[in-house]
Amino acid sequence: MVENFSEWFHDILEEANITDSRYPIKGMAVWMPYGFQIRRNTTDLVKEIYDRDHDEVLFPLLIPEAELAKEGLHVKGFEDEVYWVTHGGQTPLNEKLALRPTSETSIYPMYALWIRSHIDLPIKYYQIVNTFRYETKHTRPLIRVREITTFKEAHTAHATKEEADEEVEKHIAKYKEIFDTLGIPYTLSKRPEWDKFPGADYTMAFDAIMPDGKTLQIGTIHNLGQTFAKTFDITFEDKDGEHKLVYQTCAGLSDRVIASAIGVHGDEKGLCLPPEISPNQITIIPILFKKGKEEVLAKCNQLKKEFEDAGLRVNIDDRDIRPGKKFYDWELKGTPIKLELGPRDLENNKTIVMRRDELEKIELDLDENLVNNICNLINQYEENLSKCAWNFHDEHVKFASSIDEVKELIENGNVVAVNWCGDTDCGQKIEELTGYSVLGIYEELEKGSKKCIISDEDAKYVALIAKTY
Repeated sequence: MVENFSEWFHDILEEANITDSRYPIKGMAVWMPYGFQIRRNTTDLVKEIYDRDHDEVLFPLLIPEAELAKEGLHVKGFEDEVYWVTHGGQTPLNEKLALRPTSETSIYPMYALWIRSHIDLPIKYYQIVNTFRYETKHTRPLIRVREITTFKEAHTAHATKEEADEEVEKHIAKYKEIFDTLGIPYTLSKRPEWDKFPGADYTMAFDAIMPDGKTLQIGTIHNLGQTFAKTFDITFEDKDGEHKLVYQTCAGLSDRVIASAIGVHGDEKGLCLPPEISPNQITIIPILFKKGKEEVLAKCNQLKKEFEDAGLRVNIDDRDIRPGKKFYDWELKGTPIKLELGPRDLENNKTIVMRRDELEKIELDLDENLVNNICNLINQYEENLSKCAWNFHDEHVKFASSIDEVKELIENGNVVAVNWCGDTDCGQKIEELTGYSVLGIYEELEKGSKKCIISDEDAKYVALIAKTY
């Protein structure tokens, strides 16, 4: 577990060349080259999964005030967070334009134009864009920002409620695949009524537990029912010629996926990147002397090509600095495998390999099995990252039978499960008494089997309570 996680997280973003927060607007940062490669690999993973049954689109950044204001509950949920454009050059605009906080009110007027008949359904579009929210709390790069630079939002429209409900389950499956690929443990809960997405029938959310015990919301899925269809008149003609409102879903992921991958896997030495998003899956470090230098470099380049032919991302660190500094740099940057090769290794037809998680030297033969052996080490590394992260996660979800116990457990870095009757006033009372957030419904209980932690009425659910970012 990383001590002083907040300080560690801030430092690692700078030291590993991920982001630079010195940009002169609070809550906005620059993606640096190494970080941008992590970002690109993450978006590639998201696209690969969503491209299976969605089409990628790109909508404008600006939303007319009239469109944003049409859905009352929705705009009320974002009214304190919207950035407004009021001038074009020196000329005042006839209508204010919002920088999108999210894109429902941008996309759905177009859906109303495009959807005419049942044969146009379902529509499943997604985009990866930047969104803007005037965050007033303490900002933190990738976690709590004013410009979300990597926002994946999917928006679907369906003919029936059942199809929309099924689509929510498909979004959940996609998110699980993304998080499982990155070894990120999660809880999945149904957000309470007072914390669901503005305008949604219900919201499902994924949360990750960070090393300091706080939870980070890493993905949300919203069943919108017909709320926005009514507002934007999104209708279709069914097979019988009757005009009906569509049912809709939307689902969002952001930079927080990257933040959680950094947070849950990192250690005191720096990053431990999942192979899927690491800029380099193998870093080759040649140990160079005047004698034998050319032969060592030639062999390193040969190995690089062999690894790349096997589909791996590889770099050779041939900088003119001490090997120890190179080892330190790549431990900091979290490359999964370091491969060391010097003149003596070449003579003995050996190489020294090290997994980032275990940092133990492994001697391998430079033979036809090397590529397979390295691939096996990467797989073992990936499995161990996930296993360790899930162990930490499971150890930090505790059950409490009293309010005092809830506070103590959360203050010691845990997420707490409690029995809850499901009443809104009761849920908000839990938040008032503990000072922490009810994440949502974790599981349903059999009728009469348990009592609510507050009301002593029959509990309907197990709810999760946490200190959140």
